[in-house]
Amino acid sequence: MGVREGFEELYGAAPEGVWAAPGRVNLIGEYTDFNEGFVMPLALPHTAVAAVSRRSDGVLRLHSADIDGPVVELRVDELVPRSDTGWAAYPAGVVWALREAGHAVGGADIHLASTVPTGAGLSSSAALEVVTALALDDLYELGLTRPELARLAQRAENDFVGVPCGVMDQTASACCTEGHALHLDCRDLSIRQVPFDLASQGLELLVVDTRVKHALGDGAYAERRAGCEEGARQLGVSHLRDVAYEDLEAALARLSDERVRRYVRHVVSDDHRVDRVITLLDAGDVRAIGPVLTDGHASLRDDLRISCDELDLAVSTANAAGALGARMTGGGFGGSAVVLVESADVDTVTKAVMEAFAAAGFTAPRVFPAVPSAGARRIG
Repeated sequence: MGVREGFEELYGAAPEGVWAAPGRVNLIGEYTDFNEGFVMPLALPHTAVAAVSRRSDGVLRLHSADIDGPVVELRVDELVPRSDTGWAAYPAGVVWALREAGHAVGGADIHLASTVPTGAGLSSSAALEVVTALALDDLYELGLTRPELARLAQRAENDFVGVPCGVMDQTASACCTEGHALHLDCRDLSIRQVPFDLASQGLELLVVDTRVKHALGDGAYAERRAGCEEGARQLGVSHLRDVAYEDLEAALARLSDERVRRYVRHVVSDDHRVDRVITLLDAGDVRAIGPVLTDGHASLRDDLRISCDELDLAVSTANAAGALGARMTGGGFGGSAVVLVESADVDTVTKAVMEAFAAAGFTAPRVFPAVPSAGARRIG
């Protein structure tokens, strides 16, 4: 059953419209967004889809086709940050954030379904937030730009849900375009659509979803964010983005805490890796970004220390089987890796990864192509 039909069955009338917002995979630039640095995500073909209608009584009704549960009913004027509303906190938080920003958003009936894998580091939550924000922006004629929608969706996750994420995930979902990667400056939110047509080059970017999420990741994101902020404070800059790569070694010498030093080294060098990838893509040398991806994985593994055995195995096995480069992507401690591979080698690399996971006794991963896809849009 589609979301439109599901909406009619739940709420007794047709929705005013249907919207979609994609998940994303990040090509390069990890833990750099909250340091006001640079990232380079691309939208996936996997989307969260929402059928939505306005209500005039201030009631917000939320339902997910993917979760076995009743309709969640809330009042928009009683929404409270950090309240325990489970999955519904993400769309409810968007309503709260819009109203907090002074936008005249009333109630709504919302029915959601998503093909974005959860727990895979592919921004399933950002897709829920952005599709809700876009639908309400359209229906209530708020006239918000895509970067503004992304900021409000981020505020929903930061302040309402309580997850201290940067703005990359929501911006990717809101702003990406088909056939491109998104070069995002997380300081001023300026964006550049970078052509990333792998098929024309005889290449594919694979996602290896390890289908695991280790408990070690609980709180680790916030701890690393705090460590980065401490590094910036000790170096006398507002954010680590202000530390030039050429000055990195001198900056590290000023830091006494080994943990903070590792975090600073990762962030500054990963911003530099984004620049290297941009330069190579502009020169048309797509294959040469492979080693940059692998170098980024080593930094995430050794300096930021957010990898895990499954991710390390996916990366090392893919590279040994002929991939051009690979790295973990997302928050870490599980989730997914990205692998740049010649189209002719996709089956060989996929088979090698599957066999390596089986030999290690790990859960079988899910491997699929990351096709650069369109951002959030109305579809019905």
